[in-house]
Amino acid sequence: MDPSAPTHEKCAVRSFPLPIALTARLSPVVVLAAAGWALSSGPLAAPQAAEKPPTEKKTQTQSASAPAATQEAKTYTAAPAPCTGIPEDTIKSLVPNAKTAGKEIPSTDAKLRRTCSWNALKGYEYRWLDVSFEVMASDEAAKRSYEGRLQQKSGGGSVPGLGDAAYSVVNLTTEDKQETREGTVVARTANALVIVTYNGSDFESKKAPSSDEINKGAIKAAKAAMATLEKARD
Repeated sequence: MDPSAPTHEKCAVRSFPLPIALTARLSPVVVLAAAGWALSSGPLAAPQAAEKPPTEKKTQTQSASAPAATQEAKTYTAAPAPCTGIPEDTIKSLVPNAKTAGKEIPSTDAKLRRTCSWNALKGYEYRWLDVSFEVMASDEAAKRSYEGRLQQKSGGGSVPGLGDAAYSVVNLTTEDKQETREGTVVARTANALVIVTYNGSDFESKKAPSSDEINKGAIKAAKAAMATLEKARD
C-alpha cells in the first residue's frame, strides 16, 4: 500500500438531499452492470466450395490451424465472486454497519463482469463501497481498457505494487453545502481489471471525510480484491 499516492480533488454542484443519498449512488453502478461486457467472436469459416486434391486439402488444413496455435492463452476466463472477495474485517472497517455479505449487482454477463456493493449509515456518517472484477479477451485488451480509464481521470497517481499497473484518484463534490468525497482505484493484472469506488459523507457537519481516509480505504479494498483475483488464476 502506498498511502502517499497523490490525489486530486475537484468541486462540482449537484443535488444530494439525504433521502436520495442512499439510492443515488446505485444509478451509475446499475447502468454499468446492465451494460455488461461483450467479447467479439471470431469470423465464421468459409464454406468449402468444391472437393480439393489431397495435397491442396492438406495445405489448407495446416493454414487454418496455424492461428489457433499462436492464439494468446488467457490467464483469467471468468470473474471471481466479488461479494466474497473482500474480507469481512475490511468491510467492517470501511463501511461500518453494512451487511458484510454485500449485494451483487446484476450483470448481462456475470462470467466477464461482476460487481458487489456495500453501503450503510452509522449515525450521520455515510459510506459506500463498490468492487468490480472485469475479464477481457486478452492482456492487450485489458491494457487498452486500463489506459482508456486513466485518460478519463484527472489528477491522481500510480499505486506501486498493485497488479501489473494501478492508479488512484480522489474527487470532492459539493451540493447544497453537502460535501461528498469519492476515491477510485483501477488496477490491472494480465487480462483482468479490478475497479474500486469508495466514498463518504457526514450529514451532520456537511463535511466529507479527508482525502487521506478515502484514498487509503479505496486502496485497501483494491489490494484485497487483487489478492482474490490472483487466487483465481487459471
